Amino acid sequence: MAGDPLLLARAQKIRALILDVDGVLTDGRLYYTRQGESVKVFFSRDGFALKLAQNAGIRVGILSGRGGAVLRRRLHDLGVDPDLVVEESRDKAGDFARLCQKLALDFPQVAYMGDDIPDLPVFSLAGLALAPADAPEEVRARAHVVVPAPGGRGAVREAVVFLLKAQGIWDEVLRSWERRV
Repeated sequence: MAGDPLLLARAQKIRALILDVDGVLTDGRLYYTRQGESVKVFFSRDGFALKLAQNAGIRVGILSGRGGAVLRRRLHDLGVDPDLVVEESRDKAGDFARLCQKLALDFPQVAYMGDDIPDLPVFSLAGLALAPADAPEEVRARAHVVVPAPGGRGAVREAVVFLLKAQGIWDEVLRSWERRV
């Protein structure tokens, strides 16, 4: 993965990372309260990685087939621009293209991380298609990068670290945090 020059060239062009939610930012399980409200569990390291990406100049967006107040709250906490959030998507490829227009970026400059068959149309457009380790075989086979961690348990963190290393800025990101001590 890390040594492939074509893959590194793709990763070096990335200026934005768009993520699916269920199965990427979460483990994909759906929880409901007795009142029928949705509950999502997010991994703090994935959230921290999104902050690292943003601080390094990589814009973050969301493209999800679901939505809700819980998701909006988490994204607000992470500082994700609401204009770069698409919930309840029924046309992921079209919505991805619209997000790229909002970002004023071409497809090769935008990475996408998804975990299931509805994400495949976006994989064919994105400059870099990423999948968590526990994505179905059909999805892993079509991703440019399959990270070692499962969705909702570090997959986003692994993707961000991969991007920052490929762009040659990971060491500086680490040094900036070491200076904060």
